[in-house]
Amino acid sequence: MIFQLLYRMGHYFSLKLPLKITYRIAAFLADIHYSLYTKERRAVIENIKIILGPSAPRESRELKIIAKDVFRNFAKYLVDFFRFSKIDSEYIKKFVKLEGLSNIDEALKRGKGVIILSAHMGNWELGGHVFGKLGYPISAVVLTHQDEKINEFFINQRALSNFRSIEIGPSLRSCYNVLKNNELLALLGDRNFSGKGVSMDFFGRRAIMPKGPAVLCVRTGAAIVCGFMIRQNDDTFKIVFERPIYPEAAADEEESVGKVMRQYLSSVERSVRQYPDQWYVFKYFWGNNDKNLRTDTII
Repeated sequence: MIFQLLYRMGHYFSLKLPLKITYRIAAFLADIHYSLYTKERRAVIENIKIILGPSAPRESRELKIIAKDVFRNFAKYLVDFFRFSKIDSEYIKKFVKLEGLSNIDEALKRGKGVIILSAHMGNWELGGHVFGKLGYPISAVVLTHQDEKINEFFINQRALSNFRSIEIGPSLRSCYNVLKNNELLALLGDRNFSGKGVSMDFFGRRAIMPKGPAVLCVRTGAAIVCGFMIRQNDDTFKIVFERPIYPEAAADEEESVGKVMRQYLSSVERSVRQYPDQWYVFKYFWGNNDKNLRTDTII
C-alpha cells in the first residue's frame, strides 16, 4: 500500500511541477534513501569496487559519491517514467541524441527482426518510449510487479506509446512472433529473473546471467543490437546503438549461445564501467542471491 501511494504521489507531482524542480526533489529523497538503507548502500559500493577494478577510487569518500549518484539517477529515472504523457516528438528533438540508429535499420533489412539488448542502467524505459514515438514497432519483455496496482500503473505508462509489454514467464511464443514480423524486441541482458540462467564471467567474476537474448538470436537468426540510453550531465540523453551481433556457426546450440552471450556481455560491461553511477542494482550482484536459481551448463 505504501508503494502505491508513493507512486501515485510521484506521478502527480512529476506532471504538475517543472522538470528541474521535480529532479531536485527526487535527488533529495534519494539522498534520504541512501542514508537510511545501509544494506543497499553497502551493496552498491561493493558493486562499484568490482566494476571499476584497479581504477576504483581508493578513498571511501569518492566511492560514496558515485554510490549516492546511483540512488539519485535512479530517482530521476522514475521521474522520467512518471512523465511519459508529456514526452512527445518535440521533447525527443530537444533532449535525446541518437547515435548508430543505422545499425538497427541495417539489421531490419534481413527481415528477421532485431533484438535490442540493454541493461538496468540510464533510462531503458524511456528508450523504449522514444522508439515507440519514432514509429518503430517495439515490444519489450518486462518483469511483473508483485503489487497488482503498481503493475497496472506500469502497463498503462508503457501503453502511452507504441511500446508493447510482454510479461516475463510464458513469453517465448510472443517473442518469436515479434521477430517473425520483423519488429523490435527489447530485452535486458544484465540480470536473470527467469529462474534459469547461465554462469558467465562478468567483470572477472562468475554470475548467473540471462541466456534468453542469445537463445532467441541463435534460433531465429535475429540480430542483437546493444543500445544504452545514458543520462548526460545536463539531464539530456544519448542513446548509442552498437554494431549488430549475428549468430555464428558452431558445433551445437549451446556453443552458439555462449559465443553470442560473451559478445553482448562484453558490451554491457563496457557501458556499466563507463557509467557505474547509472547501473541500478541495489544488492550485491555477485553474492548468493542467485543460489536458488536453476542454472544450465557453465559456458
